[in-house]
Amino acid sequence: TTCARLHIYAHRVASWAIIFPFFLPDVAIIYPQDPVLRMGSNLTASCWVHPDLGVHASSLFWTLNGQQLPSSLYRVLSPTNLSVTLAGLNASRQTSGDNLVCHNHKGHILAGSCLYVGLPPEKPVNLSCWSRNTKDLTCSWAPGGRGETNISTQYKLKYKLRWYGTEKECKDYSHTQPYSCSITQDLHLFTPYEIWVEASNQLGRAASDVIILDILDVVTTDPPSSVTVSRVGQLEDQLSVRWVAPPALKDFLFQAKYQIRYRLEDSQDWKVMDDVGNQTSCRLAGLRPGTVYFVQVRCNPVGIYGSRKAGIWSEWSHPTAASTPHSERLMSGSCDSKSSGDSNSTLRRELKQFFGWVRKHAYGCSSMSMKLYDQWRVLMQKSQKTRNQVLQGDKS
Repeated sequence: TTCARLHIYAHRVASWAIIFPFFLPDVAIIYPQDPVLRMGSNLTASCWVHPDLGVHASSLFWTLNGQQLPSSLYRVLSPTNLSVTLAGLNASRQTSGDNLVCHNHKGHILAGSCLYVGLPPEKPVNLSCWSRNTKDLTCSWAPGGRGETNISTQYKLKYKLRWYGTEKECKDYSHTQPYSCSITQDLHLFTPYEIWVEASNQLGRAASDVIILDILDVVTTDPPSSVTVSRVGQLEDQLSVRWVAPPALKDFLFQAKYQIRYRLEDSQDWKVMDDVGNQTSCRLAGLRPGTVYFVQVRCNPVGIYGSRKAGIWSEWSHPTAASTPHSERLMSGSCDSKSSGDSNSTLRRELKQFFGWVRKHAYGCSSMSMKLYDQWRVLMQKSQKTRNQVLQGDKS
């Protein structure tokens, strides 16, 4: 039974006492009523019963959260007054409070009180803010200390323009993300804000450090859209990735940065490419032939209107899948002829060093290395086809 239900019950008892003559108003009262206490503190509560009820205090007993308290904790103060002393109180099990109840000898509830046992809040920490497309300013934080006060605690996000603004409170608190609030009206660009969080409950209050920021320094945006991944002809170890810049920032002066990450279909390990720059296409090289890859792209709107901050990365785009072509060397079947192996070995040795160099420099999105790598791969595939045809002709 929650404390709220307990008070409803006590109210009904008082109402019945007025309506029916055999009930008395204020049949019993607990003092103190609904106290707020620090963890580890002591409490002595008294249950007073109306003399006309004809109940002696020695016949009463106490329960805490439904568990009867030992009589060694009781003290009969008078024929109508029984106290109980609780030492070293633990934190409340729930923020709605613990139930301390006074019963008659038959177990009926005479009166109840809610005990709120907890801690004052500590200074909120990890306050950070970001703006999605400059249309809002969202801030999040974490409670200080161990984080749990065990009693109802309010957090308020406060802000003001640094030099001439009046203090305001954020109103749009998130219902899905705790300790988060969004400022959506009367935003000012090119002007620093002072932002902080205040925490308070019935045992005390605390405030976070003040952070100072310009909205243009904390802008993030939507992920790139229309991400496509396609094959590069029949090159079995490459995929081409293209995307469209976030449209929400098309009218802003900024230099976007992009990142790509990709993984194998049967793996959760992503490989991240950091050197994409501000172009909206890229070539992935050095991939496995005949393999499905998942690809994602994200954007960082760096330097909006000349901001010198690093910017904030967007979320990753939805995964887009594509497969590399199967290797023709694998598809053509195996051949265990010694002569074919010998004929290829000299060419492979001579070109191994060059091939390794090209392959090494083909990673990333360098157009020069990509063209050279493409020419090399086409040459290798054509020569492989020719050798296979010659070998098949010799067999026939």
